[in-house]
Amino acid sequence: MKKSILFIAAFILMTPFLAAQTSLYENPAFDKIAKEHKIIAIVPFKTQVKLRPRQMKDMTDEQLSRLEKAEGEGLQTGMFSWFLKRKKRGKLTTLEIQQPSRTNALLKKEGIDYDNIYEYTSDELAKILEVDAIISGDYETNKPMSEGASVALSLLIGFGGSTNSAIVNMNVNNGEDGQLLWNYNKKVRGGLGSSPEDLVNVLMRKASRRLAYTKKD
Repeated sequence: MKKSILFIAAFILMTPFLAAQTSLYENPAFDKIAKEHKIIAIVPFKTQVKLRPRQMKDMTDEQLSRLEKAEGEGLQTGMFSWFLKRKKRGKLTTLEIQQPSRTNALLKKEGIDYDNIYEYTSDELAKILEVDAIISGDYETNKPMSEGASVALSLLIGFGGSTNSAIVNMNVNNGEDGQLLWNYNKKVRGGLGSSPEDLVNVLMRKASRRLAYTKKD
């Protein structure tokens, strides 16, 4: 009996914490605004890789910066692949998704890169990219998801054995005025797979049902 009471009490105490792992905001006008969108772009996610002190000791600041950039661009391409798969399965509207290579090339021409992209507003980026909406976000992890980065890090500092953990904060902003249309914040621990595509699939499994661009299941 005591064990049951303790279990129930523990569950009640943990419930707020569990619920806090995911939050989603949807602009009431998102569906209406999305109908006018023809093409959207995904920019590299701003990434922070948190390693253990022993791992950081064997890595330079430059190596860490390159790793974080690779992660941010990996998540960008992973999200692009996710949209393409949805489109192939007929679960995406006629919306076009700009290829990351074109997105990054257009930004580079304007002197915009991974290090300074978040100094620009969403509507400024949309104008440069000639798109109707911008998908962006922040990504924090304790284990790199990009395959190349993970292999390199394993060889460099013996990065194996830790549990995957990630926090992603993703935004969809209207290109015309920068208005926030959709925000999704989720924390995932364990079972993330071994690639950005795997992470995106985990993140978007339920969130896609609330995304105006995708058909409701």
